[in-house]
Amino acid sequence: MNEENRSTGSFGRVVSYFIVAIVASLMTFYSVKSSPATQQNTQGISKLQELQSLLDQMYIGEIDQGYMIDMAAAGMVQGIEDRWSYYLPASEMQAYHDSMANSYVGIGITVARLEDGSGFQVQRVEPDSPAQKSGILPMDVIIGVDGVMVPDVGMDAALDMVSGEQGTDVKLTVLRDETQTEVIVTRDLVLVEVAYGKMVTDQIGYVHITNFDSRCAQESIAAIESLMEQGAQALIFDVRFNPGGYRHELVKLLDYLLPKGDLFKSVDYRGREQVDVSDASCVEVPMAVLINGDSYSAAEFFAAALKEYDYAVTVGQNTTGKGYFQQLYNLSDGSAVNLSVGKYFTPNGVSLAEVGGLKVDIPVDVDLETAALIYGQMLPEQDDAQLQAAVAAMQEKLN
Repeated sequence: MNEENRSTGSFGRVVSYFIVAIVASLMTFYSVKSSPATQQNTQGISKLQELQSLLDQMYIGEIDQGYMIDMAAAGMVQGIEDRWSYYLPASEMQAYHDSMANSYVGIGITVARLEDGSGFQVQRVEPDSPAQKSGILPMDVIIGVDGVMVPDVGMDAALDMVSGEQGTDVKLTVLRDETQTEVIVTRDLVLVEVAYGKMVTDQIGYVHITNFDSRCAQESIAAIESLMEQGAQALIFDVRFNPGGYRHELVKLLDYLLPKGDLFKSVDYRGREQVDVSDASCVEVPMAVLINGDSYSAAEFFAAALKEYDYAVTVGQNTTGKGYFQQLYNLSDGSAVNLSVGKYFTPNGVSLAEVGGLKVDIPVDVDLETAALIYGQMLPEQDDAQLQAAVAAMQEKLN
């Protein structure tokens, strides 16, 4: 889960000689006081200097300094052994911000690589996207880009060729039902559909939430209200494969759903506590939340909060248990570190990390093939055992 306020300060420095900069900053700081830990850190920096010198003087090949510095920075973050903290090179920052904003310039498809390397299968087409307007459908297989076949250039290069500037065209060679066609798609700004709703029975509404990044609360609440107008008397929320997102989006949605009380408790690295609360207005209908092992952060917290208020039953598979929140720190060269800086707790004060994740009320396991179809939103409702179990639970509540 990411903090609402993102730091624009510097967590560290990455310059052309990464090691030298680190040495300088550490030597300045540690000149105040010497300790065993200080000596160990100083020795570690000396080791990095020694390695840098060895590579510069003795390595027979060419060194990509920029790539090496990125790998060194990534290695430092990996060295703290926190699975939720990570380094972002400058080249990936735009994609990161696009992801958090749920918008990007492209054609609006989600693809999966074919194992034989022949192309990409389209798993999802964003509504009102350039791909949808050009007739691209889920299950289509893209085997060529701009007249070049995917196996001839490799999958990574082919994916790069699909990307481009807004307003430019890309020609895709598409295989559908063993028929090969050429489709021209004009790249444009794509707004990712964060949440949508549909009626799964005449009394039960279903809300799929892709993530808790920008526009999550707005689109989720709009979906809920639309379903209630259509006669929904119970709601099923689907946060399977939801990676989480912003705290403020989560709190806004929970505040809309839940009655007065604590919603979100956090303690940062300085020991400062913060509690977000809900007002008295709420949505009083039976609810269920679909979760799995890939429901992370805000997604599992969303399910936990509804469960603790006795507002919803959880269905599917246990979550992993993420109990830290992160903050993005921009570095001087345009790169950044997304660093765990605090812990968060459910309304009842439970750390999901300490209890090993959220345990489902109604466990329903699925195999890997079915899970892949759920992820791609390509599994028919009647074949989704987890969804059907949630529907059955809601029908029981309504009867």
